[in-house]
Amino acid sequence: MNTVRKYALNEIPHYKVHGRTVPGICPLPLFFSGSAVELNVSGSELWADLEVSWQNLEMWVTVEVNGELMSRQMLMQGTQSLCLFRGMNPEPVKNVRITRETQAMIEDEDCCLIIHGFQADGSFHPVPAGKYTLEFVGDSITSGEGTYGAKKESDWIPMFMSYSRDYAKMTAEALGADAYMISKGGWGVLSGWDNNPDSNIPSHYEQLCGICCGPRNESLGAFSPYDFSARKTDAVIVNLGTNDASAFRQPAWHDPATGRTFKQHLNADGTYMEEDLNRFGEAVVSFLYMLRRHNPQAHIVWCYGMLGYDLSFAINDAVNRYTGKSGDHNVIFLQLPNTTGETVGSNGHPGELSHRRAARVLTEYLQDYFSNRR
Repeated sequence: MNTVRKYALNEIPHYKVHGRTVPGICPLPLFFSGSAVELNVSGSELWADLEVSWQNLEMWVTVEVNGELMSRQMLMQGTQSLCLFRGMNPEPVKNVRITRETQAMIEDEDCCLIIHGFQADGSFHPVPAGKYTLEFVGDSITSGEGTYGAKKESDWIPMFMSYSRDYAKMTAEALGADAYMISKGGWGVLSGWDNNPDSNIPSHYEQLCGICCGPRNESLGAFSPYDFSARKTDAVIVNLGTNDASAFRQPAWHDPATGRTFKQHLNADGTYMEEDLNRFGEAVVSFLYMLRRHNPQAHIVWCYGMLGYDLSFAINDAVNRYTGKSGDHNVIFLQLPNTTGETVGSNGHPGELSHRRAARVLTEYLQDYFSNRR
């Protein structure tokens, strides 16, 4: 019987990191939902050595063995060892992945997950790269809010958020691709759902994880510029605009410390005020320029519609204006199926069935695109 040996992450010859991080760093912080460490390992048991912290919004992870979900659980604070499998036939090589379910939390500055290493009684084997590399950029939909929990649930808590039932994971798996995530519930292109102009993804896209906060995350490099040259992205999938649509129907945002205010307005007849709609469109165009600058070879897919079609025409028009101004035709607007009473999940968000519908549309589109590209 082999003895379980403890390995620091940088002592392991073969492993793959999913998600935005600093290549080769040890210990390894996992910042976004969908961030993971994947191993091909023999032996009868495997443990992950973790460091977990949070104050009010707990950390959730999943463990998959040979592509099947084995566990989904909340982690308590502190340093701990988590069993990923035990008592298995030691000879076969098992594919194992431990994945962060919880989105980056600006609401809890202590919320972080760090992988220090693993304990195993077998050997580590190479983990091949995916067929494609995809980046998903979005809000609570992309963070998988509502994919767990009963339809009647309305609590905003990590237990009901997930990557494991997310359209991004479904799409990546169907394509045999590696996925990178940057998403934050409530945030938009121009502003958040409550008109907060600071709650926009583009202003933090160029940082490693600028949508978390606090000295601990800062010490882990979260606010450093992200090195886009470390990967070659085949497609960037943006799913933003849902919270921008909500902002038109919310009161003005006001910062009592500075007196700054912001508001997207409706006309008296309930239509969008043209000036504010144009402001949103310009934010879309500006973000497309940023995405192209950092992903020069990628196909950009701006998808929308899982929680209504309010800004479909505005987004499609902005994409067309960007294409006309830039001459960049490697961009498309793709409408996704709306969530229905049958496919809704908890907290009024798309449920697993809605994510499956969206993933089918997106997968079929990308399969066709990659096939034609070849």
